[in-house]
Amino acid sequence: MTSAALRFDRGTLVLAEAPDGQRWKDFATWDERAHRYRLPAYRYRDFLEALRAEGTFVRDEARAFQNLELKTARNLAPYPHQQEALSAWKRAGRRGLVVLPTGAGKTYLAELALHATPRSCLIVVPTLDLMHQWYAGLRAAYPDAALGLLGGGSKDETPLLIATYDSAAIHAERLGDRYGLVVFDEVHHLGGDFTRVIAEYSIAPYRLGLTATPPGGQRMHDLTDLVGPLVYSKRPEELAGGALASYREVHILVRLSDSERERYDRAMSKRNAFLARERLDISHLEGWRQFVRMSGRGEGRNAMLAHREARSLAFGTDGKLRVLEELLARHADERVLIFTNDNATVYRVSREFLLPALTHQTPVKERVALLDAFRRGDYRVLVTSRVLNEGVDVPEASVAIVLSGTGEEREHTQRLGRILRRAEGKQAVLYEVVTEGTTEEGVSRRRRGEFEREAGPPVAYLDDIPTAVNWEEL
Repeated sequence: MTSAALRFDRGTLVLAEAPDGQRWKDFATWDERAHRYRLPAYRYRDFLEALRAEGTFVRDEARAFQNLELKTARNLAPYPHQQEALSAWKRAGRRGLVVLPTGAGKTYLAELALHATPRSCLIVVPTLDLMHQWYAGLRAAYPDAALGLLGGGSKDETPLLIATYDSAAIHAERLGDRYGLVVFDEVHHLGGDFTRVIAEYSIAPYRLGLTATPPGGQRMHDLTDLVGPLVYSKRPEELAGGALASYREVHILVRLSDSERERYDRAMSKRNAFLARERLDISHLEGWRQFVRMSGRGEGRNAMLAHREARSLAFGTDGKLRVLEELLARHADERVLIFTNDNATVYRVSREFLLPALTHQTPVKERVALLDAFRRGDYRVLVTSRVLNEGVDVPEASVAIVLSGTGEEREHTQRLGRILRRAEGKQAVLYEVVTEGTTEEGVSRRRRGEFEREAGPPVAYLDDIPTAVNWEEL
């Protein structure tokens, strides 16, 4: 039996000496500067398992993570889907992605994973709001634990640490060998060039990725490589009435006024003439990027201004505000969140209906105060753009009114998730208000997978749509 020593070095692994076997060559490359063989830190577990399988003993000097014994102050019975997700994750070797809708208890699933895998743990979240929510939840569950924060001015060094993606990425080289389990909340944030180092520089043999909105294509492939395969998934409708509040979705069509329709058609004709002349297809990302590049001057600029005018008319038609007034009256005793796609509409709704507004421009202290007032019931309605799409816990809300959106399934799922927190007797409802005969209607239908409606008289309301690893060694 041959021997090899493995060490951690600022986000990578170094072989102090090369073994006689063959499998290690699949992982390591020669570093001419250090005169050592080097491999990515995130391949730590695969590397050890491969060498041990061929009888090569590895002297592990890389591992700095430790056992973590937690004494819980509460004993909650998990929902069936939480137990199923935990079992699926364990069967996959305690690595993988779990997709659950907002409100389905992803935080408690992480606690279950902690108990099942008692190793020092790093929990990574996208926002300071979420970091503080996780901290409050884990502090209540484990009042005696050494629980710390990294981000927002905190730089703790504890065996149970909650960090923002930005802070964890900045300190990735220092954190990489300290944690045996990493939990990635809202794991779709991991795929960027800046944040992916959190996973790449970590030797953590156990990884759990949590999201309600998994990406597709190359981003999903990257997450599978860095965190593990998709091991469990549930849609909101599968949990409605059980772990989540019962809900329904209502799609509402409004019409442009005669003057708005004239302006919309004129703007779209100007835009479309330019696109046809330049042979641009802006339904694809590259075509859109080319349109943006050409919008700096001349006809390209005029076409982009026309595009924005048409978009503004579709998003902010007076008909939507009349529908909003009716819906607010219909739900006068409920907590309501109003979503738009742009700040201009947020501020317009805020002025005309005298409602508190939240955008990315809202100062942090004001934002916290507004959300606290909403939770207490001092404010019944909040209007926002995208700042509440994720990362904010608002269980009191039962009605969401989407006045405009991007049409992305991810955004729709995130907004629906804001109202799905379970409460006694709660019946949640999401209204999507769409301008008929505009590109907005087409985008909404494509997202819902519907075919174009047959020609007929304009409608104000559509029908409701019912909605094998020995881990102990590591």
